[in-house]
Amino acid sequence: MKNIKQNIMRYRLIAALFGLAVVFTSCDDGGSTVVTGEFGSPRGEESFGEVVKRRGLNSADVLAAAKTYTPDHVADQYVAMNSGGQEGNMPMYTIPSMRMLKYVPVCTFQPYNGYGYSKETKKLMESGYIEGQELLWGDTHHPGFSETNGVYDGKWATVNDKANPRVYIVSLADWEIKSVTPHPIFRSDHGGNFFTPNSEYIMEATQYPAPFDRKYYPLSQTNFEKYWRGGLTYWKFNNETGDVDEDNSFTFEFPPYTQDLSDAGKLASYGWGFTNSFCTEMYYGGMESGRPPFEAGCSSRDVDYLHVTNWLKAAEVVKAGKYKLVNGHKVITMETAIEEGLLYLIPEPKSPHGVDVDPTTGNYIIVAGKLDSHAWVYSFEKIQKAIKEKNFEGYDKYGIPIISLEDALHGSVEVGLGPLHNQFDDDPGVIYTSIYVDSRITKWNYIDLKVLSYVPSHYNIGHLVSTYGDALDPQGDYLIALNKLSIDRFNPVGPLHPQNHQLIDIKGGPNDDMTILYDLPIPMGEPHYTLIMGTDRYSSILKYDVGTDITTNMKSPYYTALGAEKVKVKGKTVHVYGTINDGVVTPTDIKVKQGQMVEIHLTNHGQAKTDHYVYEVSAYDQMYRWRPGETATLEFLAEKAGMYPLLLDGVHHPDNRALQGYLAVEYNDKAENDRLLAYSARVKADMKMQAFKPSAIEMKNMIPGEMEYLNHGCNACHMFGKEYNGPDLLLVDKRRTDKWLKSWLMHTEEHLQEADIEAMRQKFKLAMPNQNVSSEAADKIIEFMKAKSRMSLETKANKSSANGEAAVTGANLKNGKAIYDKSCMACHMTGIAGAAAITDKARWTEVASKGLDGLAKSAINGFTGKYGVMPAKGACADCSDADIKDATAYMLNEAGVKVK
Repeated sequence: MKNIKQNIMRYRLIAALFGLAVVFTSCDDGGSTVVTGEFGSPRGEESFGEVVKRRGLNSADVLAAAKTYTPDHVADQYVAMNSGGQEGNMPMYTIPSMRMLKYVPVCTFQPYNGYGYSKETKKLMESGYIEGQELLWGDTHHPGFSETNGVYDGKWATVNDKANPRVYIVSLADWEIKSVTPHPIFRSDHGGNFFTPNSEYIMEATQYPAPFDRKYYPLSQTNFEKYWRGGLTYWKFNNETGDVDEDNSFTFEFPPYTQDLSDAGKLASYGWGFTNSFCTEMYYGGMESGRPPFEAGCSSRDVDYLHVTNWLKAAEVVKAGKYKLVNGHKVITMETAIEEGLLYLIPEPKSPHGVDVDPTTGNYIIVAGKLDSHAWVYSFEKIQKAIKEKNFEGYDKYGIPIISLEDALHGSVEVGLGPLHNQFDDDPGVIYTSIYVDSRITKWNYIDLKVLSYVPSHYNIGHLVSTYGDALDPQGDYLIALNKLSIDRFNPVGPLHPQNHQLIDIKGGPNDDMTILYDLPIPMGEPHYTLIMGTDRYSSILKYDVGTDITTNMKSPYYTALGAEKVKVKGKTVHVYGTINDGVVTPTDIKVKQGQMVEIHLTNHGQAKTDHYVYEVSAYDQMYRWRPGETATLEFLAEKAGMYPLLLDGVHHPDNRALQGYLAVEYNDKAENDRLLAYSARVKADMKMQAFKPSAIEMKNMIPGEMEYLNHGCNACHMFGKEYNGPDLLLVDKRRTDKWLKSWLMHTEEHLQEADIEAMRQKFKLAMPNQNVSSEAADKIIEFMKAKSRMSLETKANKSSANGEAAVTGANLKNGKAIYDKSCMACHMTGIAGAAAITDKARWTEVASKGLDGLAKSAINGFTGKYGVMPAKGACADCSDADIKDATAYMLNEAGVKVK
């Protein structure tokens, strides 16, 4: 029960504020009051009463504001660490002010923090890749704080990635990530991360079952039940060093049910773990396969199963070697778990969303299921009695003993529609449950089995958290509702709505009402779970010892003392050992050669709170934020030649970004060629991955050779009738011989030094890679290019004739097209050698004033102009003057230029 004096002071404060509100809204305090209907707009020097009246506030509003307002001389009492959902981070704010402090990145890049931009933090990210797959995002879901004797000890935090099964460890000394542990056998992860009472283990349950060996099996009901598996991992944890000991960790093999959340037993239930599961129907598929919808198929049974695991005994079983290795990971099979008495099932509410062990005795285990309006309370004492007496109502398909509901249940309470998650109060027996459908929180007693009160949430609450609400020492000060919808709570700024974290006052006795104090918008992808810890429970550093690698909290091998700055070349890598001191970087200038690897190792010698600096290589996509005392490295390939400013931004200094010097990347012909070829190789790899696989109908309509053209990636760079990433292929066969084209396709590298190829390479800034085209495929591609050119020209001609009246009269356009196709298009189709391209209306308009006869005369006699030289009759020396005039008229007509 709360201190009586505290309650008396609380009621006096309410009375005083209410009185002030009444007084100040009924008189003007010597000033004038203007009520305009505009809420929140400042009015200069207003009195308290005038503000209250103008904004239409009541005493409850004023009291809520007084409870959350935190002036400079008052410190916040608590800090909240939240999952950031698809942002892949953990946002932090303080309570009761609800002021956002920082984001702790774990899965994704964050420029402000620098995570993912230094060599050291990149290495951390890469350690979280699964089977070599690059993973640059995540869905952080359930954070946990390390515990000693069941209470938060202020040492470590952990969070799971639901999308890509990984466990992250964060030090509370600096609130920075220290390690990543990818799961070797799970394919998803929802039910993590939960510490056992002395942080011996971190519990991580999978969500959706999948084959542990990660092999392919055809999806059928028989295979699903045979190969697909759920599971629960106990990661061995060192609470002193923060290390996850993979060698001494193990996983319980579960049936292919879908796991939700877990909680570790405490006090009477210490040594045991409890994990929800749903879809015990082992259902998969849906309407697209002619079966009921997935949700319906996973809800056909009246109950699901709570998994009860004896982790304390399981650790001894593993030590005795009674496990199976899967992908190098220790797995306790269901057969072993049954034989050793490690795993039991108990019916639980349908579609459960969390399991929580009470902090008073450890005897009560509370579960709520969203498809049941009741919360169920189990008795650990009864569960143990049933296990001891082997009193089971039966066994599931895999032989796991099932304890009957009657033999395990303490009782149930109707709490509302869509109950989900629970948090505890400091009053014995009092618990809070989130009610999703009813959008409220139910306060009730799990010992006496009665409802005490409700408070609305806005809207559709998911998780909730109270102060120390899942530890052995709940405080019962505040509760936060994590609402999935906000809708009308905040000003609209587009179609995306923020999540809404509502701060609720729960001070008082078990029968006191709950009061909403504050709405905090969280603009990121479904922040899922939150923990609250007192600010007096942990101790944060403000700076690092000079030379610290913050990913290990050890001295970096790249530490550089003042005056010891140097540049060393080791093989193809240039190492720059530099310092930051008083806002100045040494060395100032860095000179490298194109194609060299560069590692800039900087040690920040600043030791003041404000000595935070961002060092940037401008226009080179390189930056990092150095904290006081930190040593970190920028690592990159100097692939582009040029001069690039080196900048230092004093984050907390008035001078902000300042030029330090230049990165000089000296041009190297081979490196530039390698860069262009590397780009082309990436294009080729992309095209190979996306190789065209036509349907039967598409195959029927394809031009001969088109399949080869597509599957060798030609369409990634080329089009017919216009330039793309490479030159226009329209009538390429008129500009090149078949022999040259075939050699180019099969032996590309032999032609790269040719002058016109080098000119195109410089123009398009890439080089064509060797596509390993066979002789047969090359022939087909050449024939395709010819056919495609003819079809493109015919389509264009048809469009021109369909447009009605010709732009040019007095000439035979049909003959002109024939002459053009035969002799003129080689230059005039693409504009090569300065010729006016047939599609370049501006060029033809420029000379149209000469008239058709004047233009024809110039073409017949030849001329030299500002764009180049036109030989007499071009490439058609045997053409008559009339032919040249007709061809000129045809090109003018195609360009849409009218002449006489």
